[in-house]
Amino acid sequence: MTPASHPAPDRYTVVLRPGPPGVQDAKGHDAVVRTARVEATGATGVSGYPRYEGEGVQAEIDPESRAVEAVTVDGEELPYGWTAQLADDDPGRRRT
Repeated sequence: MTPASHPAPDRYTVVLRPGPPGVQDAKGHDAVVRTARVEATGATGVSGYPRYEGEGVQAEIDPESRAVEAVTVDGEELPYGWTAQLADDDPGRRRT
């Protein structure tokens, strides 16, 4: 499926973690450094996926696989080893 062939939700919640998914903090919880609610800009990014922005986070998100691409936070690339993913309980809202 091509990036443009899958409808893109209006918004997502991006979760930033200090390492690969499953890394836990000292209390045994999945470590989360920051979350951001991002909204569709209407633009397509260099990856070919819709561009989203909000709360200092800019990202291109594949609506089919939910992969988060080309992420910047407060205008900077993610620190080495950090990951960005979508919140598990946030399917996004489909455009009508």
